[in-house]
Amino acid sequence: MNLLLTRPDRSITGEITLPSSKSISNRVLIINALSYSSFPVKNLSDCDDSVVMNQVLESNTNRFDIGHAGTAMRFLTAYLSKIVGEWYLTGSGRMQQRPIAILVDALRQMGALIEYTGVVGFPPLKITGTALKGGTIELDGSVSSQYISALLMIAPTVQGGLTLRLKNKITSRSYIEMTLQLMKKFGIRHQWSGNEIRIEAQAYKPVPYTVEADWSAASYWYAMAVLSEQCDLYLKGLYLNSTQGDAIQATWFEKYFGLRSRQEGDTVRLTKGREVPLKQLNLNFIENPDIAQTWVVLAIGKQLPFYFTGLKTLKIKETDRISALKNECAKLGAILTEPAEGELTWDGQLNEALVQKEPVIATYHDHRMAMAFAPVAQFNGAIRIEDAMVVTKSYPSFYDDLRKAGFGIKEVTP
Repeated sequence: MNLLLTRPDRSITGEITLPSSKSISNRVLIINALSYSSFPVKNLSDCDDSVVMNQVLESNTNRFDIGHAGTAMRFLTAYLSKIVGEWYLTGSGRMQQRPIAILVDALRQMGALIEYTGVVGFPPLKITGTALKGGTIELDGSVSSQYISALLMIAPTVQGGLTLRLKNKITSRSYIEMTLQLMKKFGIRHQWSGNEIRIEAQAYKPVPYTVEADWSAASYWYAMAVLSEQCDLYLKGLYLNSTQGDAIQATWFEKYFGLRSRQEGDTVRLTKGREVPLKQLNLNFIENPDIAQTWVVLAIGKQLPFYFTGLKTLKIKETDRISALKNECAKLGAILTEPAEGELTWDGQLNEALVQKEPVIATYHDHRMAMAFAPVAQFNGAIRIEDAMVVTKSYPSFYDDLRKAGFGIKEVTP
């Protein structure tokens, strides 16, 4: 489905119920299963990734196709390695291009029986579940925090517990901290000293758990609020003191754009304050890669030069997000450059010869490409989103919520 998005005015008001956090939902589903809990997870995300994860955990079969769900692939690889049985885990064509060797190698050191049934180092996988032994495992912390989280969640259940010794600069540290905080709520103790995380063998305790709203999803509404002339927006289910690392953006949006966030019960209210002129926006996304696309598009909308770092992992997401951003931002007249790996810059100049009246944005099977570019309608008047329903991966009601906020949404032919 291709959609035309239009914005009739520049005000944004009302109340939006954000989707539940995908990151929290997927972690709690694994932890809940390891706890042998009879408590259902409340307010579980209805996004594709969480639905797939839940289906696998409740399935009576041994063959699982998790589609584009990268989190599910990493977490389930570790989880199924310790569940007795023979399991087959595959995914979409893009998923079969996303590396998993670092995680598989670490699990094999613990005694896991994992075979590649296609290209070595990539899904699909055949997993024969068995008892795992812990010890000390060295892992590259600069590649993907999901590998680390996958190992941490099973760590209390392996013989002798597990010590992870992380090499190089840790990417997305906030997501590792989130995993450990969630494990703590289920009774698990840990020690994190320097580059080592130690978790002794111990039992998870079943507890009721309710998932909060998703801060990555909130980023699109924050961007739309900045691009509006008037704003009084209520984001339900969101908490400023969240365990989610992306909550830092509330501070960023106020610091750089004067957008105020105020907690009112279970809701964050957004209002506009005084915006201080900037010459250039410099940000490091090493802890928050999932909101980088939002900030790139926002900076272009504000015609604000930027220098962004900490983007190394964007190349191994649902698509190569660096390449995708360069391609699609060119349709807005913005030529992005990549001075070094993990860096992206823009000089603030628009090439009018490249500007499309109604830019047609390719999504590359990436939900965040669709949502990050939606605010373009506010400064360009209209935008077309190809394969628009990729948003179901993390935010199924995104377009319904845009309609509530006053956007025009119309299905169009390619």
